[in-house]
Amino acid sequence: MRFFLLGAGVCAASLLVVHGQLGVPSSLPLPMLGAIAAAAGVAAWQVRRSWWPLFAVGAVGYAWLVMWPPLMVASYFAGLTLTRRRGLAAYVAGCLLAIAMSAVVGEWQGGVQELMTAALGNALVMALAMIGAPLALGLWVRARREVRAAAVERAARLENEQVMRAEQARAQERARIAREMHDVVAHRVSLIVLHAGALEVRATDEETVQSAALIGGIGREALANLRDVLGVLRSPAAVALGAPEVRPQPTLGDLDRLLDQSRSLGIAVTRHDEGETRQVEATVERTAYRVVQEALTNVHKHAGDVDADVRIRYRPDALEVEVRNEAPTWPREELPGSGWGLVGLRERVELLGGTLRTTPQDGGGFLVSARIPA
Repeated sequence: MRFFLLGAGVCAASLLVVHGQLGVPSSLPLPMLGAIAAAAGVAAWQVRRSWWPLFAVGAVGYAWLVMWPPLMVASYFAGLTLTRRRGLAAYVAGCLLAIAMSAVVGEWQGGVQELMTAALGNALVMALAMIGAPLALGLWVRARREVRAAAVERAARLENEQVMRAEQARAQERARIAREMHDVVAHRVSLIVLHAGALEVRATDEETVQSAALIGGIGREALANLRDVLGVLRSPAAVALGAPEVRPQPTLGDLDRLLDQSRSLGIAVTRHDEGETRQVEATVERTAYRVVQEALTNVHKHAGDVDADVRIRYRPDALEVEVRNEAPTWPREELPGSGWGLVGLRERVELLGGTLRTTPQDGGGFLVSARIPA
């Protein structure tokens, strides 16, 4: 749209200039002047594609009729696009030739044109006004655009470098965490599994053999889960691409096996499913599973062998999970923990738009309740 307006402006200015100079009985007819001005306007309209047609129309029009608007606009776009000195020199030479030809035509025709163009001073003034000023303006605008583009490119490059450094720092930190987990946690869990296996072999009574086998199975499962976590830490790109060595996360379909493990350790766990059982999103089921897992882990650590109820409620718009345990029957030495289990669980639930509530109960029990939109 702006180039159309530019073309219309050049056409109108050219028509006013040539009609004002040649508006005498011997002048060219107005339709011919209008056609020349229209040609200048069309060339200015298409100047975004190429400014050479506008320069050609402007040079001929100025040499013949002293029509300066097309040549002025062409000078601006020449400064905006020409990057080589030879091109600029050739353009300036062509403009000076057009001005010289206009002086020759003025001398030949006489009259008003002779007064405007024959004198050398007037020719120099017109050259500066129509060539020098627009050309310098175009060069200045192009230089500003190049500086701005260079600044934007430099800022983008610095931002990319900063992102790369951050990614490298994260990768190094993930690798360090993976090494620490492998050297400390995996080693200790492996020792537990080995000792459980040795106890299973040496034990004489059936109850001890079953307990040792259960401890060994839980330890081996923990090692498998730890190996998956270490794989995520060491190679996040492989996990993002769906690496086959990473097993799927447990869902509500694996909940009974988790409850059986707690029952085998002495906790009387009762499961209650309420509402119409239906398939929900996998992320919702995984989060519900982790809620029950973390709640039962806290029961083992803080309450011991007590009764616990697990309730799964299927609401029309949500999945509710409740784990309620009774108070411990006697004081017990609590197992060490990181203190971040419930914090991480709350973050996991809230990421799905749900809520997590952890409240002590009358009589010393504890309730973990989660509501997850489904």
